[in-house]
Amino acid sequence: MQRWIQWTVGGFALLAVAAAATFGAGLSLAERKRQRTVAVPPYPIAYTTDPQALARGRYLYETRGCTDCHGLQGTGRSFVQDGKGTHIAGPNITAAGVVAQFRPEDWERAIRHGVTRDGRPLLVMPSEDYHRLTDIDLSALVSYVRSLPPQAGGQARVEFPKPVWVLYGLGLIPDAAGRIDHQLPPAQPVAAGVNAAHGRYIANMCIGCHGAGLSGGKIPGGPPDWPPAANLTPGAGSAMVRYPDAARFVAMLRSGQRPDGSAIQVMPFESIGKLNDVDAQALYAYLQTVPAQAAGQR
Repeated sequence: MQRWIQWTVGGFALLAVAAAATFGAGLSLAERKRQRTVAVPPYPIAYTTDPQALARGRYLYETRGCTDCHGLQGTGRSFVQDGKGTHIAGPNITAAGVVAQFRPEDWERAIRHGVTRDGRPLLVMPSEDYHRLTDIDLSALVSYVRSLPPQAGGQARVEFPKPVWVLYGLGLIPDAAGRIDHQLPPAQPVAAGVNAAHGRYIANMCIGCHGAGLSGGKIPGGPPDWPPAANLTPGAGSAMVRYPDAARFVAMLRSGQRPDGSAIQVMPFESIGKLNDVDAQALYAYLQTVPAQAAGQR
């Protein structure tokens, strides 16, 4: 019996040592990942002052989630602060903020690739949602942001509890720069219309939370109390069974509520609620065509 107790105690001690070593290694790897250089060829984006393009840029800024992190005026915004060690804030992106010295290629790196001016990964920036923006739309979006009045604002904040950094270091929470195929050429424009082809373009804004396959699951890097993203593909376990027609789907985007009146958490309704009717209905049309997947396959 005494020997069995000694073996048990020794086993727990070894497990504790292994856990501590893994924890320390994860933190070290996380710092190395944060400091790594991501190779992205320069791709200068054109600036424009065309009023129609600026109007398009404003629409993209207000409907693609930019306001959720940077605020309506671009001065920055704290959007996650749980009191448990997680605090995430988007920086001031007016000319008085972090983008003051941005070159045309720096905007493209940050938005499409999730990479800083010096080639480091931009943490929390959901560039997988913006990677497929066309040159025309990216130019419109950047030009609109550059037209915002310079104002004082906040700095970027990315603070997580140490266990989250360990998971990041061990590769269990990837950053956007690690998920993106940086060699893909820019997407080509698709004419706007209530059809699946245009809807597929709109659906790129859903990838960060719902995954490339749109089957949802745990949101990478999200706070522990966030619910998993819904499965948007057809079939069993899909949230789409609640929306047998486009009208009810669009009503959900506008209200943030399911047809039974219950509120949907986490979804950025402040942005997606402003999608125009063509974009919202096209998104619904596309979601009817995606391959069915089990929930959580991302």
